[in-house]
Amino acid sequence: MTAPQVETVSTNADKTRLIAAGLLLLGGLVAFYLLSAQGPYAQWAALLLLLGAAVAAFFGSEPGKELIAYGRESVKEFYKVVWPTRKEAGQMTGYVFAFVVVMALFLWMTDKTLEWVLYDLILGWKR
Repeated sequence: MTAPQVETVSTNADKTRLIAAGLLLLGGLVAFYLLSAQGPYAQWAALLLLLGAAVAAFFGSEPGKELIAYGRESVKEFYKVVWPTRKEAGQMTGYVFAFVVVMALFLWMTDKTLEWVLYDLILGWKR
């Protein structure tokens, strides 16, 4: 089975929109810091306005449209998931806890056995 080919077609308009989105974002950050003398309302207004313009420019480009389509497909897949019932989730949680306890006991017994073999029998160290 061959992997599907991914085609990236990027037009000049898309590149321009992405560059504009990046510049608007950068401009929003710069404006936020340059408008500190005008007060917080002017700072936040400039930041949010330019950030909104950057988001609009991004979602107007092909990668932005693909991101929206990906989000919609993800929501569709989310609704296809068969979630366990409360009883099943409780049972699986119980199994996990039981397994953790059994493994903890096994590792503790292994550690104590190796400690006894190495220190008491082989090295002869008495505590």
